[in-house]
Amino acid sequence: MDAHFTLPGMLINGEWVPSGEHGMAEVHAPYDGALVAQVPAAGKREVVRAVNAATAALKRDDFSRADRIRVLEQTAAALNDRQDHFARAIALESAKPLRTARVEAARALETFAFAAAEARRFAGHLVPMDASTAGEGKTAFTLKVPVGVVAAISPFNFPLNLVAHKLAPALAAGCPVVLKPASQTPVSALLLAELLQGLGVPRGWLNVVTGSGSVVGDALATHDDVAYVTFTGSAEVGWAMAAKAARKKVRLELGSNSPLIVDTPGDWKTAASKAAAAGFSHAGQSCISTQRIYVHEDVADGFIEALVARVEGLVLGDPMDERTDVSSLISRDDTVRVKEWIDEAIAGGAKLLCGGETDAHGVLKPAVVEGVPATARLQCQEVFGPVVTVNRYREFDEALAMANDSRYGLQAGVFTDDLGKALKAAKTLEFGGVLINDVPTFRADQQPYGGVKDSGNTREGPSYAIEEMTELRLISLQP
Repeated sequence: MDAHFTLPGMLINGEWVPSGEHGMAEVHAPYDGALVAQVPAAGKREVVRAVNAATAALKRDDFSRADRIRVLEQTAAALNDRQDHFARAIALESAKPLRTARVEAARALETFAFAAAEARRFAGHLVPMDASTAGEGKTAFTLKVPVGVVAAISPFNFPLNLVAHKLAPALAAGCPVVLKPASQTPVSALLLAELLQGLGVPRGWLNVVTGSGSVVGDALATHDDVAYVTFTGSAEVGWAMAAKAARKKVRLELGSNSPLIVDTPGDWKTAASKAAAAGFSHAGQSCISTQRIYVHEDVADGFIEALVARVEGLVLGDPMDERTDVSSLISRDDTVRVKEWIDEAIAGGAKLLCGGETDAHGVLKPAVVEGVPATARLQCQEVFGPVVTVNRYREFDEALAMANDSRYGLQAGVFTDDLGKALKAAKTLEFGGVLINDVPTFRADQQPYGGVKDSGNTREGPSYAIEEMTELRLISLQP
């Protein structure tokens, strides 16, 4: 069986390494099991080589800011020219519908463009030393210097753009990178590495090591020469990694079970339309996928009817089909898990309004479940599947309390025409982002993006990531 993509291997110190310590691994399409590519299965040996190469690159300091800006800008332009090529890779390896994959490819080029713009402007500042008696006669300023070697560990659900959110700021800041893409979806990352390498990134500045998280990810996070770890994934894995790398900067962008509050007065029709897309895009496999919906009892019947009608109209099928809205989850095991959570909620008293079964191709039909108990896994954990729950409320404060009743805190959405309620939500909701009259699933790539509680400890977006990937150094001059 021929693979869809033929890849040169993994990238270490400017060279393509065709095989790994553990041989080769196959990447299969989640939808139909087709062979997408073969990639090296690396071990600790390759991690050490890659980190050594990145450390040597940092010492050589042979990638000037001007050259980094050029590469970032040219990468954005090249991604613009090759959007369909990258979208096809995303769709095949992750089962993200092709139309949605094109959106991700377009966002990735913007991420590189924003990083290039930030690389032109980030700088230190003058310190007013003569503002105190002790500083009189001194001149001082700060420099922003690279934090060091960056270990970047990316997830399967956005195999191109979340890689871009790690690579582009690191290169802009002057930090060599060792990237470990998700083992289920390494193809887009390797294609991006090929592109960057062709644009003249010096050896060692970009390394891509493919393999399992338990081997490659752990070895990267705990390597003494890695100064900064950027990880996107589950809360359990992320916090465990941070505990193992206590002396490093470990920045985590983790999961959530994002709430949406639909109040009255408010545009509940628009809320229903947006929720039908936000809860099921990429089969709900997004950290900010709309999961928990709280709707005021006065508009609940109309909202639920509109939501269910739109969800039932979503097209299931092959991700390569232009008509498809929802395709497979990343694995059959995940499909089984999500189905179990739905069944558990129904057994606990919830009502299944639509979906919840698999079709002839094993695709889980998008589900809307009403009245899910707060303690059910479908409500209190991150489902990462094509399901939204709906619960009714009477008082706005009750809705705010229910939204906050979560171990997660990434983004929340509130639909209301009442400015006072909007401001109260902004102050009360314990989330990294509160989106008024929008779903929590919205993200612009230049915004500060990240959460609190078990949702992480960082803010991504090129400007904010670059800030964290640099250290402030004071320079004081005494004439």
